[in-house]
Amino acid sequence: MNSFSILAWNIRQGGGNRKIEIFKKLTTLRSDVIVLSEFRNNASGAAIRSALLRSGYIHQFCGHAAAKTNIAAIFSRYPCHFKAHREADPNYPAAIVEAIFPAFRLLGVYLPHKKKHHLFPYLLEQTKGDYACIIMGDFNSGRQFIDQKGDSFWYSEYFDLFEKEDQVDAFRHVNGDAKTFSWYSHNGNGYRYDHCISDQTLLPLIQDCDYLHPWREQGISDHSPMLLTLGQSKPIDANK
Repeated sequence: MNSFSILAWNIRQGGGNRKIEIFKKLTTLRSDVIVLSEFRNNASGAAIRSALLRSGYIHQFCGHAAAKTNIAAIFSRYPCHFKAHREADPNYPAAIVEAIFPAFRLLGVYLPHKKKHHLFPYLLEQTKGDYACIIMGDFNSGRQFIDQKGDSFWYSEYFDLFEKEDQVDAFRHVNGDAKTFSWYSHNGNGYRYDHCISDQTLLPLIQDCDYLHPWREQGISDHSPMLLTLGQSKPIDANK
């Protein structure tokens, strides 16, 4: 395997009547792992799960929640151990799900928009272990004046706290100060809500991290998916 890819995508209120277009995109891209935010345990969710299962994503996990509740879900083509994080916040017991691979832990998230919760401090604690961690999904937050024009984000301070714990914004690691947004309001204001936070020990493996804006522009969802590609570094030529 030359590379390992993870796609994170907010599919907007469970996908609804866009579910066929959603799983066509997902199964055509064939990333190794998929994290879906605003997934729902309803008929559309079951259809997406079934389509992904037929396409080889035989390892699947999401929390228990009512049919109209937006949650996070993980789908993998490769074996992994899954873990729920119901204890993170009793009001949002299915907002964080985890897939544990040999080289890292992947936390898939859907964090509520402008609501009081304990999910950010919980995620910060999760990064302090010895096992390298990747957090991907819809954070509904970002850095003020950088990931949006103004300063309306809640919990923005946690992005600095992640850095203090040697957790790096993978998009910025690859793309520097590039200006891009993953969601736009009806007024045309852009926000980078969707993120990938990686343990710094994994940075040598990051080949790329960027957004697939055409999927949003085509109206399949109101969020742009984020694609992270991991792989071995090129071997050093001893003759140079």
